[in-house]
Amino acid sequence: MEQHGARLVFPIDVKKKPWEQKLPLHNRWHPDIPPVAEVKVGELFRVEMVDFSGGRITKEYSAEDIKNADPSIVHYLSGPIRVLDEEGKPAQPGDLLAVEICNLGPLPGDEWGFTASFDRENGGGFLTDHFPCATKAIWYFEGIYAYSPQIPGVRFPGLTHPGIVGTAPSRELLNIWNEREREVEENGLKHLKLCEVLHSRPLANLPSTKGCHLGKIQKGTPEWEKIATEAARTIPGRENGGNCDIKNLSRGSKVYLPVFIEGANVSTGDMHFSQGDGEIAFCGAIEMSGFLELKCEIIKGGMKEYLTPMGPTLLHVNPIFEIGPVEPRFSEWLVFEGISVDESGRQHFLDASVAYKRAVLNAIDYLSKFGYSKEQMYLLLSCCPCEGRISGIVDSPNAVATFAIPTSIFDQDIRPKTKVASWAPTGEDTRCAKVHL
Repeated sequence: MEQHGARLVFPIDVKKKPWEQKLPLHNRWHPDIPPVAEVKVGELFRVEMVDFSGGRITKEYSAEDIKNADPSIVHYLSGPIRVLDEEGKPAQPGDLLAVEICNLGPLPGDEWGFTASFDRENGGGFLTDHFPCATKAIWYFEGIYAYSPQIPGVRFPGLTHPGIVGTAPSRELLNIWNEREREVEENGLKHLKLCEVLHSRPLANLPSTKGCHLGKIQKGTPEWEKIATEAARTIPGRENGGNCDIKNLSRGSKVYLPVFIEGANVSTGDMHFSQGDGEIAFCGAIEMSGFLELKCEIIKGGMKEYLTPMGPTLLHVNPIFEIGPVEPRFSEWLVFEGISVDESGRQHFLDASVAYKRAVLNAIDYLSKFGYSKEQMYLLLSCCPCEGRISGIVDSPNAVATFAIPTSIFDQDIRPKTKVASWAPTGEDTRCAKVHL
């Protein structure tokens, strides 16, 4: 029979807690987390999801919930979903899973989101040393547009996307993740050039039973205890895809994910209404609940097609994706440069992270002259559709990073001029909700 519309395989009720949902959510990666649904290739299916916090961040004009947020619970994911071929046989290790995003958006009746920066004492973010306090802005959606009472004078179309789409790791790959990330945690000061700049942030997020949810596996059982001590956190992106936060992975896009276990066991979550390149404030996209309508294709043995004699092993094939045809269009941009020289004047060697940080700081300092606080601009540049680039990576000792902002998102002209007009945005408040230490 011909299919009309997407089959709902993972429903969400935003009025219920994550652990009260009809199908159990999970917030870890592990091969033994059992699938909660099955789909066939070519089938159009719908997956709904809570926001990354599971509804713990509210619409209240206060950053207290961000300051006291529990980082051990992120991210609540919908899935795993087992993928079958036309004959009903599961995808196999070594295959590629092509996942097409046919449609997406906020859940009906829940058309709002938030952008926030974590407190220094709660993990911080990319610019924690400059913005140590928790901040939050609430955004409301008008079709494709978003606006915030906390950052007035700004309105822009969102490029909505899932922050997380990924397949389950094999046990071998999981062990590799845990070993290499534990090595960074134990010896990070020897390896990470940015430690002195980002000293307040954790160097890695190792397995932890605190806040752990494993889907159908019941907490308190011996099986749960064993898996919880092994399961990888969902915070960084890895070979399975996961939390890559790629804003261009939107409607019409297709992502090719490596398959590491039978059935692939794909999961998704962390929906964003909009995000800037880098998501610099850590929960700096416009976080929201939402839905995806997806179609899958299995490319048999597809992982081998992307290997060369000098290339990675099957365990280290990273996803690739195609950009969809639907994106906001901007014709005028203001672009800020940064180089590999940190705020103290110290030279770094071709360090693109330091260069990107300086480009963002230059943009924040500049935009704060137009009636905004620096906290407001920190959040805005995390979630508006700005473009980040590594513009130069070969000219020693400075990498050059650029950060481009579409000028039309502002109610006023932000281009440099002889005399800046006296202007202040209007709205409920000209500051972000902020918690002071």
